[in-house]
Amino acid sequence: MELSIIISTYNNAQSLLRTLRSVAEQECDRVRWECVVVNNASTDNTEALVEEFIDQHPELNLRIVKEEQQGLSFARNRGIAESKGQILVFIDDDETINKEFVSAYFDLFNNYGAFAGAGVVKACYDSARPKWMSHYTEKMIANPIDLGDKIVTITSSITPAGGNMAFNREIFSLYGGFNTSLGRKGSELLGGEENDVFARLRNLGERVFYTPNAIVYHHIADSKLTPEYFDKLSYGVGVSKRLRAENDGTERELFADERKKQVFTFVLAVFYALAFQPQKAAWLWRMRRGISKGVFGK
Repeated sequence: MELSIIISTYNNAQSLLRTLRSVAEQECDRVRWECVVVNNASTDNTEALVEEFIDQHPELNLRIVKEEQQGLSFARNRGIAESKGQILVFIDDDETINKEFVSAYFDLFNNYGAFAGAGVVKACYDSARPKWMSHYTEKMIANPIDLGDKIVTITSSITPAGGNMAFNREIFSLYGGFNTSLGRKGSELLGGEENDVFARLRNLGERVFYTPNAIVYHHIADSKLTPEYFDKLSYGVGVSKRLRAENDGTERELFADERKKQVFTFVLAVFYALAFQPQKAAWLWRMRRGISKGVFGK
């Protein structure tokens, strides 16, 4: 087994089935890769639906394993331990992938010598894209990434999306797994675990490659576009930043950076307002306010 797709899931069975259908459509020789679903203490019918899907697709190297410790980082680490591939690819249970997805990562790792990589993320809304959505608020909600049509090294200023990232297995032996103090835990909208991994790699000299041919479609449900969810997500982003800074001993730098971003966000919100886009201005400032609350522990 050369490559493993790892999908961590929690109480999202129907969306997961959509993801698995796209996995089943891969054009790459199925003998070369597998898919491991990590059921992270779900209380819905996830296990039954996945088992049914496995029975319907005996041609796939697909299996489901359990991780009872709640948290995305725990689930991803379980996926690493349970998988057999040398190339480990992580996607999420609210995504679908293009038919060339697996082949693209084989090409990146085998022909370009990559040890860490990432691909394209496109935002797909179950309903229409909200009018209040700006580039900045969409980045927080959907984290779309498109760096062009060539394989390139990703600069340190860009952190790839956790829902479309890949690593040589040896990376985790050398640098450790996902930090279990970070990442989502049940309904808590924390994050930062992939940022932490990429930061560790880059600090120790590893390069991260981008492939335009591994495409993820991130499906955004209407439930993730409500004011309540938006506020919770914004606050969770801020808390995640603070937790990482506490781990790294960089709280002062984080606080200074957040104050600069408050000023930048205010100026940008004024620009949107003057451009007759008051909704974008209001939601942009709402995002910054939530993040700042999380960062400063308010």
